[in-house]
Amino acid sequence: MALISSKEILQKAKEGKYAVGAFNVNNMEIIQGIVEAAEQENAPVILQVSAGARKYAKSAYLTSLVDAAIKDTGVDVVLHLDHGDSFELCKSCIDDGFTSVMIDASKYEFDKNVEITKKVVEYAHDHGVTVEAELGKLAGVEDDVNVSAKDATYTDPEQAAEFVEKTGVDSLAIAIGTSHGAYKFSGEPSLDYERLQKIDKLIPGFPIVLHGASSVPQEFVELNNKYGAKIPGAQGVPEEMLAKAAKLGVAKINVDTDIRLAMTAAIRKVFVEQPEVFDPRGYLAPARTAVKDMVAHKMQVFGCAGKGSLK
Repeated sequence: MALISSKEILQKAKEGKYAVGAFNVNNMEIIQGIVEAAEQENAPVILQVSAGARKYAKSAYLTSLVDAAIKDTGVDVVLHLDHGDSFELCKSCIDDGFTSVMIDASKYEFDKNVEITKKVVEYAHDHGVTVEAELGKLAGVEDDVNVSAKDATYTDPEQAAEFVEKTGVDSLAIAIGTSHGAYKFSGEPSLDYERLQKIDKLIPGFPIVLHGASSVPQEFVELNNKYGAKIPGAQGVPEEMLAKAAKLGVAKINVDTDIRLAMTAAIRKVFVEQPEVFDPRGYLAPARTAVKDMVAHKMQVFGCAGKGSLK
């Protein structure tokens, strides 16, 4: 199997009314856990690298690890840049072998966003690479993304249709109430499904992306806190809401925080219950398993389990 474009799998997801999971990666164990889950569930999968992850692990290491995971499991993988903030960063990732990039120029006014996105699209398409963009601003903090609640804005449906037409982008991340990080809602969780349906109607058949969509499972929050963490009040997007969003037109759902919570909880548990362990394999192996189990569950929730290319 091989690195593949996101175009075909997102179109299939759109038509099948399910979503493909896009999971952020930072090291070998996370990559292994995610791809092993995809193999187990026979699910399409997107591995995405943030600018922060690229700085931490370096592109050469991450791309080589992804290649190794493909050879080991036989799973087709989309390698995607998450929240690229410039043409130069997107170009660098395309030149490094990424098969998909996201240009996030949502901090700019509409016309500037269009201009930057179109430039990335032209270069990417010349190299057979798909492009995701963002319209609207999600609140929250994730790596280099930091948007305050007062600066967050929902996506305007009419603008979304105009943006897609003007840029030629392949998928669009929209803002309908999700946010980055572990503290997504202070009260009752809610998503603007009506806005999602309006956007879907105006760009029929077009892949819509949901960022900031970790569910922040309370069992992981409780386990982390039990073993010394201090993350009280963390709350994510309920899984039934994500499943509904997939039925209403979302073809790609991003997950990062849940990976961090699952992995860290497993490591903390070993440190507290087995203080004699100092071999990194002793705590990274259960962390890898925790990532695999969590990702496999997400693939069931999103409806993409059984939709992969394995025979």
